[in-house]
Amino acid sequence: MSKRHSFLMGAALALSMALPLAAEEVTGKTVVATVNGDEITLAHMVAARAALPEQYQSLPDDVLFEGLLDQLIQQTVLGQAMGELSRRTEIQLENERRALIASEMLQGVVDEAVTEEALQTAYDETYAAAEPTKEWNASHILVATEDEAKALVEELTGGADFAGLAKEKSTGPSGPNGGELGWFSAGMMVKPFEDTVMTLEDGEVSAPVQTQFGWHVVKLNESRMQGAPALDEVREDLVAQIQNSAAEQAIATLMEDAKVTRADLEGVDPATLQDLTLID
Repeated sequence: MSKRHSFLMGAALALSMALPLAAEEVTGKTVVATVNGDEITLAHMVAARAALPEQYQSLPDDVLFEGLLDQLIQQTVLGQAMGELSRRTEIQLENERRALIASEMLQGVVDEAVTEEALQTAYDETYAAAEPTKEWNASHILVATEDEAKALVEELTGGADFAGLAKEKSTGPSGPNGGELGWFSAGMMVKPFEDTVMTLEDGEVSAPVQTQFGWHVVKLNESRMQGAPALDEVREDLVAQIQNSAAEQAIATLMEDAKVTRADLEGVDPATLQDLTLID
């Protein structure tokens, strides 16, 4: 199943009216919904259930039933927007054609939506007002007691190598890496640790500081003001944002104009989704 196909299954935007099923035996030809006059049958739903990727096959039928019906209705609306379609006798091919045509239409929508102008607009809306923020790059040595931390400060004052001591004595997960924590901004570290870092100058080592993890000796390696990222750094995220917005808008617009009626499905056991004989 393509990402576009998965998107359709997840977008439940239909405004529908329930109509009662006829008092007759449920068969593959039982109509579960009509969309602008086109019928969706239980056989179509069974075929869609059978074609789901493996990760969805284990979901309960009562969970899948409404989602599959929403998917088929939305695909029908999108298919109708492409024009009159010929019908092949094989039910599964009908479902496949419905999905392919809907996917093709959405692909055209998103392709047209993603332009350099649209990317620049999305970038400006997301990042133009972003204020530069302070970031810190620090290392630390974590030990169990204050006395151990004080002893480390004395060794460092005497010229010991910070990274070497961290590898030798730190009990934290960053110890093997010389105590390096990388870059972080405000709110990413526990408060006593963060408060200490904010008081240090680049290259300075702190006095022992206690957190819930133990006692730390902290070295501020470097600090910087970080502004908004360059457009190319966030291009992929912006493309996805534009595509999703365009696809959602296209479906919403089409669904507003579509007349969708749903049958009363109280007499239909969701387990019929697994009855492949209904496709025959």
